[in-house]
Amino acid sequence: MDSSKQIAHLGFIQGVINRMGSNSFLLKGWSITLVAACFALATKDSEKKFLLLAYFPVFMFWVLDGYFLYQERLYRKLYEEVATGKISSSLFVMSTDGVLNQAPSLLAALYSRTLLIFHGCIVFLVSVAVYLYLVRT
Repeated sequence: MDSSKQIAHLGFIQGVINRMGSNSFLLKGWSITLVAACFALATKDSEKKFLLLAYFPVFMFWVLDGYFLYQERLYRKLYEEVATGKISSSLFVMSTDGVLNQAPSLLAALYSRTLLIFHGCIVFLVSVAVYLYLVRT
């Protein structure tokens, strides 16, 4: 096997892995920003319904974040397979179809420790805000 092809192939895969990590980071930032915006709208206009609206971006971004983590895990597995020579670099395969059953599922990614802690904390904070609103009304 030509090592320069393997190195280039691994570089392509690593680029995808890096983009998945960047996307996950951006989603977390957007999640916090939109929840904060909902809180600000609920406070400013005394429209407390915006507090309930805050649940929507939290769960949508949680699902998207889980999807990116799942894809990142698939590409890590592909990287491993190419690095060990199980998948040839002669065709520069970027499809993860060959490693689908070797990585944890999308559901496992959604409930991974890091996503559960991050997004779970946001859900908890929104729930506390909704509860405090209900107690005060």
